[in-house]
Amino acid sequence: MATPQRITPFLWFANEAEDAARFYTSIFKHSRIAAISRYSDAGKEVHGRPAGSVMTVAFELDGHPFTALNGGPMFQFTEAVSFQIQCENQEEIDYYWDRLSAGGDPTAQQCGWLKDRYGLSWQVTPRMEQFFAQDEKSPGAKRAMEAMLKMKKINIAELERAARGDGGAAGAGARSTAKV
Repeated sequence: MATPQRITPFLWFANEAEDAARFYTSIFKHSRIAAISRYSDAGKEVHGRPAGSVMTVAFELDGHPFTALNGGPMFQFTEAVSFQIQCENQEEIDYYWDRLSAGGDPTAQQCGWLKDRYGLSWQVTPRMEQFFAQDEKSPGAKRAMEAMLKMKKINIAELERAARGDGGAAGAGARSTAKV
């Protein structure tokens, strides 16, 4: 018997909850806007929002529930919380990176991390165990880490080349089975 998900990310936006939910659902497969609730006159002295304006948006990304709130500008996103997208290949990394980084802060990009146009942080990464599952003292893991620290968007072929320690280039997006 399936258990309903009890923990749902709840994202506070100044006024962009619906726009952000539509943006995110346009990027991820198996995504949808589930419900939009609106402010009423009740509690206006507390929330200060016009009656009928969007209060919350319930949405799903890749089947996972999220809620977005238009709560005002008093709280901002920080890098202390991010969403990680584990990608299977370079094509997926390129897809998510290009879409999520569009309109975001290019100075907030490092090691597969980016901030989107709403200030929310994302990690767009390959499954990293192939590079770092070995002992952290292994030469391959050290080389892969050094290569990754120089990247904004992750390049799998460069990580594979660094892990192998050779000058040969792996095919773009190729998955190596070489031990690190």
